[in-house]
Amino acid sequence: MISQRRIEELVTEKLDGSDLFLVEVQIGIGNKILVEIDGDNGVGIDHCVSLSRHIEGSLDRDVEDFELSVTSSGLGRPLKIERQFAKNIGRTVALKKTDGTVVEGQMLTANDGVTLLMPAAKKKKLPEREEHFGADEISEVKVKIVFN
Repeated sequence: MISQRRIEELVTEKLDGSDLFLVEVQIGIGNKILVEIDGDNGVGIDHCVSLSRHIEGSLDRDVEDFELSVTSSGLGRPLKIERQFAKNIGRTVALKKTDGTVVEGQMLTANDGVTLLMPAAKKKKLPEREEHFGADEISEVKVKIVFN
């Protein structure tokens, strides 16, 4: 079986020195490899194709067959690593807590959890406020698409 570590090494080798970064590598049954990348300035299809070719060119299908998918971390996908959180500071996010409740606000910080600027809640008579959620309270965080 192709190792996750080997794929991570190949991705790092290709992306090193660019604004692109590895989010996740998954290897499933039958060597189905999924590589998810992101970038400080976004990810284009050409980036995915180039990385896919690099990985495919570094592995030998005659030794071990595999299926490879290289994708960008798209809108609506949960943030997974620290660098994704950092690049999305200032954006509106939906934070799902471990108890299942969802809150929305502008992400102000993303260290030792997430701090959100929560909008005023007129019905509850709450002013706009900052609220911190520890990492142990967070199930997932997704960037909200906001149309102005």
